[in-house]
Amino acid sequence: MAAESPSSEINLAEIGNQDISSLTSKICLQDALDACLKSFESGDFDESSQAVATAVELLDSIADSLHSDSSDATIDISVAERALEEILSYLSSPLSNQMVVEALSLELPKVVVKFISLSDQCQQTAQSIIDGLVATCSPRDMLAILCEALDSQITVSKSPIYFIPLLSGISKVFLCIQRRHLEQVKVALPVVLDVLQASTSEAGEEDKDTLRGLFGAAVSIAISIQEVGRKMVGRIKTEFHAIFGLYILQNIDLISRIKYVDTVSSYSSIIMKLLEFLPFRGFTFFGLITGSEVTSLIDELAKGDDDDNGFLSCFSLAENGSALAVIWARINDGIAKTDTEKLTSVLTKLQSNRTESMMVPGVVDEQNDDHIDFSSFIPSLFTTLQAIQRIMIYATDVPLRKKAFSTFKKLISDLPSAHRFDMLRALITNSKSPSMIAILVDLVRGEMAAEVNWTASSENDLNRHPDKKKSSFWSSCALNLVELILKPPKGGPPSFPEDSEPVLSALNLFRFTLITESTRKTNHTSVMSKHTLQKAYSDWLLPLRTLVSGVRAETEKDESELSDHILCTLNPVQLVLCRCIELVEDNLRHIC
Repeated sequence: MAAESPSSEINLAEIGNQDISSLTSKICLQDALDACLKSFESGDFDESSQAVATAVELLDSIADSLHSDSSDATIDISVAERALEEILSYLSSPLSNQMVVEALSLELPKVVVKFISLSDQCQQTAQSIIDGLVATCSPRDMLAILCEALDSQITVSKSPIYFIPLLSGISKVFLCIQRRHLEQVKVALPVVLDVLQASTSEAGEEDKDTLRGLFGAAVSIAISIQEVGRKMVGRIKTEFHAIFGLYILQNIDLISRIKYVDTVSSYSSIIMKLLEFLPFRGFTFFGLITGSEVTSLIDELAKGDDDDNGFLSCFSLAENGSALAVIWARINDGIAKTDTEKLTSVLTKLQSNRTESMMVPGVVDEQNDDHIDFSSFIPSLFTTLQAIQRIMIYATDVPLRKKAFSTFKKLISDLPSAHRFDMLRALITNSKSPSMIAILVDLVRGEMAAEVNWTASSENDLNRHPDKKKSSFWSSCALNLVELILKPPKGGPPSFPEDSEPVLSALNLFRFTLITESTRKTNHTSVMSKHTLQKAYSDWLLPLRTLVSGVRAETEKDESELSDHILCTLNPVQLVLCRCIELVEDNLRHIC
């Protein structure tokens, strides 16, 4: 005799008209689960497989109906909530059949995650279903099932919310596995990291909250890996520690890539937890920022099986995360205290040996500095600076933005002088933020002013410092940056008021260069040549004057607050532009 379904009796008198579709779906799901139970007890394999498929398809159809865009969708969210509750009730009932549960577990995870975005109750129940399967089914089987569910869901949607219960389930499965732990971790982590990277790269502003939940689940996986690794011995323990360290650094990089970090302070707790793991592996700030720690971990894993080379590819961002770990520590005073080594002493050590710290193997010394793509020259530092830029732009916390900017300038100033310009140029050409471009151009002007002051006070030492005469700042490259902004390479003039800030910075750079070269009777940038002056006059300045005058004329017709704001941004641009035109005309008269 088949065991009765654990579902409660249904009182029709208590059901309203709006619940009819919900009741129908519930009865159908109950019948499907009863059919699963009866078929397994009868021992008919084909009938059992069909019964399980029917139950899963019914649940799947409810999810698809709720996600459908068609106007005739009749099922409401309460149906989904009751359907998930019915599944959970069956799985947790002492009357449930283990064979049925295991058969359902093959498909349930990838189906129940479809309900997660419908309501908080759906999300909680779906998580409980997955946790229940993890607790009752074979851990190794569940690990494969959850990884398959991740792979399946990522082809449908990369929204973080769908992956949170699956990653949480994986963190629990790791602790349940009894043997071949290292092998199972190596199978799961590439899938996990692929999901984290995909969700991070395509997340929108609406995903800010769920991204925190996603990386909270990622931290849970880290805790599980650490816990399992503690129980290992010998070579396996060493590999576990290496994998653990690379996983942490990869996550730090992924969090730093999140586009919408206006709530960056809310990520500090996650970053802090990740950084607290690093002393467990014996990391030091110096080893992190120079990349030697990551090299050591990779070398350790490379000693293993040949297949490890493919596995290591999932940690491709760990080197960037290594440098970013130090940056996060510097920005957040609380995080910096998690390591006993003082960061200030590390920076001093780096400054005393910049070449070892900043250069990467394989760079040809004979390259022409004017044509180096610095973003590929030292990719980890470039990525680090881009991450700091996002904090500078989006963080709502003013002290945090100030710390980020201070750190940014410090890293730039610590670069070898021969490559400082290349880094700033690479950051400018890869930035999409007008405000950030303006800041970077102002930094270029600041570097040029600093070199002028240095040469003015050290004229007698120039023969002993020939590299100062070959500065990338005092060359035609500086004017190339001006042209990049005033005459964009993709065509068309700058946009106003969007590009007001970078245009103003570019004009100030041009004016500073022209005045300095004229006053000192030099021509390092070629700005004093007739060809350059005529080009600047006809190709940059006059078209810009026409554009600004047109925008001003149109804006003055409007009396809204927005028009007042636009006029305020145009005023300094127009003022500096007129001065640049006057300077060029004056110098052209003297040349002619």
